This record gives sequence, structure tokens and C-alpha cells, in this order.
Amino acid sequence: MRSVVWRDGVVAILNQRLLPHRMEYIECNSYERVAQAIEHLEVRGAPAIGVAAAMGVALAAFKCEARRAEELASEVKGAINRLRHTRPTAKNLFWALDRMEVLLKNLVREGVDIEEIKDRLVKEALKMAEEDVQTNRTIGRNGAVLLDDEDTVLTHCNAGALACVDYGTALGVIRGAVEAGKRIRVIATETRPLLQGARLTTFELLQDGIDVTLITDNMVGYVMKLGMVDKVIVGADRILRDGHVINKIGTYTIAVLAREHGIPFYVAAPWSTFDLETKPEEVVIEERDASEVTEIAGVRIAPQEVKVFNPAFDITPPEYISAIITERGVFKPPYDFK
Repeated sequence: MRSVVWRDGVVAILNQRLLPHRMEYIECNSYERVAQAIEHLEVRGAPAIGVAAAMGVALAAFKCEARRAEELASEVKGAINRLRHTRPTAKNLFWALDRMEVLLKNLVREGVDIEEIKDRLVKEALKMAEEDVQTNRTIGRNGAVLLDDEDTVLTHCNAGALACVDYGTALGVIRGAVEAGKRIRVIATETRPLLQGARLTTFELLQDGIDVTLITDNMVGYVMKLGMVDKVIVGADRILRDGHVINKIGTYTIAVLAREHGIPFYVAAPWSTFDLETKPEEVVIEERDASEVTEIAGVRIAPQEVKVFNPAFDITPPEYISAIITERGVFKPPYDFK
């Protein structure tokens, strides 16, 4: 169940807006359609949108009819610029686009012919997809040691296979523990406003036969007080040098509650999520359309005249984070990533 696939000059994207009711791939024949898929959350999750954007760049090159390398480069750079402006918060998007742009510049400078440039860009995007899967499996193995047999793990939003190319980050840790023979139960928050936990995380875990219970977001404190949660694991859209974690709105609230109840709070993410330059106050938090809050599945639930504040992410300070799990190992505070 890969979220993003290259099919002979078409980027096929699993439409996550239709899950769990329908599994349907969107066939993107242009980088513009890939950009729209990212903006409309047809593909979402930081690692997934990074790979989707890389494939969008490859698609721009593949479809280009320019006869000179410089013309090809100009057209592909236009695609890169368009994709850069799809969503502002997830670091993986910019990491992937930078990687594709550097390769493009190097190939043009080396005098490589147009057909080879196209081929190399496609291969690079495919390589990034495969790297994502292997990275997530390594994260899963690294994090599995933090979970004990019979643990109940609370997770927020969807940091599973659907948020990546496959396997997942936070859910990858859970999968890694299960594959190691541990009996793990999961509590998934619904994750308003777009219900990624209810629609996607529960779908994935049920597919894998992993015990999962769905709760509303405002139940987290109560289930912790009842002693129902042993660990918390979430993903991340950006991690700063000092350990600040930017993730789906509601993550900060859960982290505060976890510390109040003495529950370890873990973050799982690939190194491509790390931003070692930006300060917390400089992070751009994406604000999305009011309709995501005032409607559910296209049905309006709020008065027409109501004002809406709809940030997609929040920032969790490092003092609330017990460990950050990556493919390079498990890091514990104090955080100072290099």
C-alpha cells in the first residue's frame, strides 16, 4: 500500500481524502497536478509529500520537450518553485526539492545530455522513495526497544505508511515492536479537523491486525488519568536543532498531558525532517481554510458567520520530549543536533 508510485511517466498518488471508504489512486500527468495533490491533502505526511514533490520534479523533466539542457533546467526549476509553494511547514518537502535541484544543476554543469538528465532525475526520485521505506524500517527497529510487551501506546494524527512511502515512522515503531514479538495495543486520537487518526491510522492498524481503540481528541487527559496509556509516540513535520518538534496541531497538548501523568513521550522521524538552521519563532505554521473546521465530509456543522482559526501544526518544546527516534539512533535530552 504505497502512498506514491512512479508508473512510466505518471505519478500515482493514493487519494487519502477518500480513505477508509475507497482506495483510489490519482494519476498525475503533470507536476501541477502533483502540486495540487499536496495542497489538497490527497497526499499528506511529511515524508510522503517530500517524495511526491521529488517525483513531481522528475515528471516535469520527463514531460519536457526542450532541446537544450539549459532550457530543460529552466522549465524544471519552474516546477521546483511551484512545488516549494504548496505547503510551508514540513521540512521534508524542501529537503527533497533541494536534493533534486542540486542534482539538476550538477548534471547541467557537467554537460550531460538531455535524455540522461531526465533519466537521472527519475532515478533519483525513485531512489528517494526506496530510501524512505528502508529509513522507516530502521526507525522502527531503533524505536521498538523503547516499547515493552503489553504496552498501550497513544498516537496522534497519522504517522504511518500513508504518511510516508510505506511502513511509517511512529507506526513504524509500533510495527517494529510487533514484529519483534511484543503485544502492543494502540489508542488513536481522531485528530480534528480532518480526522487523520480516525480515518487513516485506525485503517492501517486494522489492516495489520494490531489492536487499536479510537478516541476523540478531548479524551486524552482522561484516558491517561485512568492509567490506560503507557507510552506516547508521534511523528514530526519539522524538528529543530534544540529539539523543538513541529507536528500536527494537538501534539503540544498531548505532550503536556503526558508529562503531567509521567508518561514517556516519543517522537519518530527521519533525518530529512530535521532543520538545523531555523529558530522556533521563525517556523512558518501553516493556516488552512476555515471549511476544514466548519465542515465534516462536506457537511457544514457551524454557523455561517463564525470566525475560525485553523493552524495545521503546533510546536512542542524539547522539555516535554523523552526521546527522538531516527534512523541514526535514539536521541535523548538535552538535544543539540549537528
